[in-house]
Amino acid sequence: MNKVLLTFLAMFALFNVKAQTARPEEGNVNNLPVHEYTLTLKEEMVNKAGKQVKGMTINGSIPGPTLEFTEGEYAVIYVKNEMSVETSIHWHGMLLPNFMDGVPYLTTPPIKPGTTFKYEFPIKQSGTYWYHSHTMFQEQSGVFGSLLINPKEKTLDYDKDLVLMLSDWTNEKPKNVMRNLKRGNEWYQMKKGTSTPLNQVIGRGAFGAQLDFWRQRMEGADIADVYYPAFLINGEESVEYPQFKPGEKVRLRIINGSASSQFWMTFGGETPMLVSADGQNVVPIAHNKTFIATAETYDFIVTVPQNGKIELRVMTQDGSGTTTAYIGKGKTLPAEVVPKPDKIKMMQQMAKMDMKMGAHALKFKPKKDERYEMKEEYGMQMDMDKSKMKMDDDKMNMPKDSMKYEKMKHSQGKMDDMEMNGMDMFSEYNYDYLKAPEKTSYDQNLPVREILLNLTGNMNRYIWSMNGVPLSETDKIKINGDEVTRITYNNLTMMHHPMHLHGHFFRVINENGEYSPLKHTVNVPPMQKVTIEFYGNNGDEYGDWFLHCHILYHMNAGMDRIISYDTPRDPRMEEYPVSKLIKETDPFYTWSLAEAASHMASFDFVASNIRNQFNVSAEYGWNQNLEAEVTYERYLHDYLRVFGGVNVENEMEDNLDEISTTAIAGIRYLTPYLFNLDVRIDNKLRPQISLSREILIFPRTAIFGEYEYQADFGWVDALPAGDNFAKEVTWNAGVEYYLSRNFSLMASYDNRFGAGGGLSARF
Repeated sequence: MNKVLLTFLAMFALFNVKAQTARPEEGNVNNLPVHEYTLTLKEEMVNKAGKQVKGMTINGSIPGPTLEFTEGEYAVIYVKNEMSVETSIHWHGMLLPNFMDGVPYLTTPPIKPGTTFKYEFPIKQSGTYWYHSHTMFQEQSGVFGSLLINPKEKTLDYDKDLVLMLSDWTNEKPKNVMRNLKRGNEWYQMKKGTSTPLNQVIGRGAFGAQLDFWRQRMEGADIADVYYPAFLINGEESVEYPQFKPGEKVRLRIINGSASSQFWMTFGGETPMLVSADGQNVVPIAHNKTFIATAETYDFIVTVPQNGKIELRVMTQDGSGTTTAYIGKGKTLPAEVVPKPDKIKMMQQMAKMDMKMGAHALKFKPKKDERYEMKEEYGMQMDMDKSKMKMDDDKMNMPKDSMKYEKMKHSQGKMDDMEMNGMDMFSEYNYDYLKAPEKTSYDQNLPVREILLNLTGNMNRYIWSMNGVPLSETDKIKINGDEVTRITYNNLTMMHHPMHLHGHFFRVINENGEYSPLKHTVNVPPMQKVTIEFYGNNGDEYGDWFLHCHILYHMNAGMDRIISYDTPRDPRMEEYPVSKLIKETDPFYTWSLAEAASHMASFDFVASNIRNQFNVSAEYGWNQNLEAEVTYERYLHDYLRVFGGVNVENEMEDNLDEISTTAIAGIRYLTPYLFNLDVRIDNKLRPQISLSREILIFPRTAIFGEYEYQADFGWVDALPAGDNFAKEVTWNAGVEYYLSRNFSLMASYDNRFGAGGGLSARF
């Protein structure tokens, strides 16, 4: 008995030691010089984009103040929450203890209203970084700021620093932005002028490409989701810095702190020297036109000209807006103007490629591992170089006058055309210009774990995921600090995804091989692959770390994962369940549509999350025709859902004396070419099928139509004598002109209600 007890106590002591040593020591154990800041968060009115709106400020400003440290110091930062909601601060790109990382309910407690949280950690690095809220959509409302960390010893030749924080601004409540994205409203593209209506597509000879996109259940090429009235540098739409003198070398520390915008940056005057990416030094390179993804940072050294000022021009990726900064004074040295992307041309190019788009964002069996099958099925269907080499070999061994030779020659010509017109479409989006000053590769004898993450999304319902599985339906990715973790991001969507891993720097494998750069955020272009790798966690192999797309609305729609070293959870987090964080990516959103016209009125209400949806709809014609319906539906995957509910309608035309209530059940399916198919049967065993579709034909004008057919074989209710079959056909067609996000003019004809026109209201 004593031996059993001793064995148990020994095992308990061993586990306790492991649990304690797994979490690195915190606190200023080495008595480093302390540098303190206090950040006070408030909700207050701010003037942005020419309008007074409610924002969230840090120490009274948006963005918050620059916090400056020196490598080797000990940071103590008090965050006071004077808002009415809980908040958090994540220290983006910083190597720090897991508990201080700032992801509420995962690593760090949320900061409740009226309380103060003390962040403290040693400064182990130098460079340009930033901080932001990791609570819901607060980053979009203003909770972000910059970090400038000086090195112990200065190695670069420059005179002064200038931090330039890029951001985007919306006058809407960010939750309403997400609601609009979830309902599939095209208003943002209309407002920006980036929609691709049918008249423009046909006018450009791209109708075939449009059909190819529709066939794959996609409206067209997309670049950016949200409309923004303003893009800002250090909180202003244009900013000047005349204090820098001619001949001075200024280190521009540029941070993309936007919620969902990505930018092209160009400089006037001499080509600047790019010296750092994501806070890590790179081999200096003269580099002007630079793409900066959301959450990335780049440092450039510019020399102020003798007679003039340098223009920094920052244009959004979709060309919908610009912001500028000027360094120096005098005549402006203009920056290159990057042309706006041509979305219709992109559609044509992609239609020429052997590509299957539309990988599921929501799988039928989320627990089933189908990532490699998904990789094979979607995206590029062949390796261009290898296929061309095989063709060359085959042609050499084939008579030149043979039919097979001619076919292969034609195929290779087509492949060359695909490369010229398609493969180079995203060729500018790479990191080959970044080279680490020292080798970053790992010992080849170390074990390597390969992880494939297909980046997947559904623009119609605005769900984003990895391997077809959103965060709410997946498990943690467990890793081992004693092996190299190699992650391949395979983007199967039309959007760019800047992927950020908390608490780590990773190698971005590029043409520089052993000198591949270190980063904390990597942009993955559409239909492209990027491979990263890391070994351990810079001496801090402990805890769970967040991995996610840094486009705020993609992150909050499910494109996240938790990377876990599978160590015991910090006991200070016991009362903060991770499930709260996961639920934040799968809330219910509600929206409604009401129409009042001269011939009818209608109302639709939807409450939806990733898998579940509740619908209420009603139509009433002024000729006394009524139909109303309440249903619940369950999404089995992106395009298919089952539903059940109750339908109410009048039995006789133009008469409300007899109202019939029936139970209904069926399936709803989004077909190729984007038709909504509804197949159902009611408790009177009457089958019904309907098809509906809406198409944007001009920049703000859409046409719509619906056809519904119901059959009655008399299986429950007897038919009139002599009849063994009855049918009911209803249909409508109309046109809608969008006045704003919330209002439209509409006109339609319904075979029950007749013709008329009126107003649509979305809310």
